[in-house]
Amino acid sequence: QVQLVESGGGLVQAGGSLRLSCAASGNIFSINGMGWYRQAPGKQRELVAHITRYCSSYYANAVKGRFTISGDNAKKTVYLQMNSLKPEDTAVYYCNKDTRWGQGTQVTVSS
Repeated sequence: QVQLVESGGGLVQAGGSLRLSCAASGNIFSINGMGWYRQAPGKQRELVAHITRYCSSYYANAVKGRFTISGDNAKKTVYLQMNSLKPEDTAVYYCNKDTRWGQGTQVTVSS
């Protein structure tokens, strides 16, 4: 059984940076297929960034050029480096692998 644990959220001013981490444990052989989603109050959960099964990266248009997803297979950990943060990036960020979700970590960007 796969478990995902996020960390690294917090409060930051607009223009600042945060780095989220997602540590996976259990029956997982590769970080390929892992990704980050976010859900703002009153909005649907949306895909932010994803490592495809072919080791390439996908980004939502809203975060392209500002966010970078990366991972370490040996540590079974995926990261999301978020730069030039905007108030509209405020949301709970969730790590995902197949049907598994982490508990989420809050990111709040003040203007």
